[in-house]
Amino acid sequence: MDPSPVKKLAYKSNPNGLDNQAPIDLRNIQSVPEAHTWEKPEPHTITMESIPVIDITDPNAKLLIGEACEKWGAFQAINHGIPSHLFDKAEAETFRLFNLPHDHKLRVLRGPDDVLGYGIPRIQRYFPKFMWSEGFTIEGSPAQHASELWPDQPHIQTAFCTTMEECQKEMKRATESVMELIFGALGLGPKDEKWPKSKMGDNKAQALLALNSYPMCPEPDRAMGLGPHTDTSFVTVVHQSSCTGLQLLKEGVGWVPVKPVRGALVVNVGDLLHILSNGRFHSVFHRAVVNNEKHRVSIAYVYGPPSDVKIAPAPTMIDQEHPPLYSPVTWNHYIYAKSIHHNNALEYVKHRVQ
Repeated sequence: MDPSPVKKLAYKSNPNGLDNQAPIDLRNIQSVPEAHTWEKPEPHTITMESIPVIDITDPNAKLLIGEACEKWGAFQAINHGIPSHLFDKAEAETFRLFNLPHDHKLRVLRGPDDVLGYGIPRIQRYFPKFMWSEGFTIEGSPAQHASELWPDQPHIQTAFCTTMEECQKEMKRATESVMELIFGALGLGPKDEKWPKSKMGDNKAQALLALNSYPMCPEPDRAMGLGPHTDTSFVTVVHQSSCTGLQLLKEGVGWVPVKPVRGALVVNVGDLLHILSNGRFHSVFHRAVVNNEKHRVSIAYVYGPPSDVKIAPAPTMIDQEHPPLYSPVTWNHYIYAKSIHHNNALEYVKHRVQ
């Protein structure tokens, strides 16, 4: 499936000229290059607090998820139905991809107008220093890219594609179950005419699978795996490997590490859910730090509405004391707004309210 013209335009916006930049091979570097050196990244907070771990089969899951989205903008979901052996296979294939020789990965380097393939983080354009990471984005079958990565190894192509397609299928199912609970926490029911799923249908939601790699870093205190940002989506659902690296910004506390829980999925509230909730569920700033002991990977499922569905504050979130704060916006046009305004995009949409 080709990304929409608007989404391509959004990613083409390139004020720092970094989209054509290929990731360098970070695996054998003995010291952090100046181009990758961040000035004293803010340390994480030493706290006993952490995002809630919620059993989504719990009868109180809807209430617990609503509280977590208000307080944290995130939670960890367990008992979502995705078997742990699938995550093990997906992780193994992700390591297989990123452990390829650097020149092999460059065969599928994405261009400035491309969403899919290998490259640096899309948010790189907003930061003066490079990040200590690399990524590979998939939508549907990765067969074409797999044939370029492993041209003489069809069995590896098949294993990679089969695993990634199964991973997308299962992540979609689990994410839709989580979204149903989130919509319910907002007071939206399946029979409500404003129920977003009724507009989205079973197969029309847009989603991408993002594989992320954070190689070992010789000086982790001088580097950053992924700079602080929020996501544009409804939610981003993340499988972490066993190594800690994801951190969330908690107001009044600081950067809080998200400790990996085997089999759990981290659910981050994105900007579109922030808009749908009229600011009640806040999109969470997050970042990824690196270490000098272990190569870390993560698998993220970025989930949002169809390209033609406008997202606005839900009627259940509006009353005389809580007027609508945001104008209706499609995901594609919001991506375009974010490509221009970055972390001020929500304010840009907010300021357009008449």
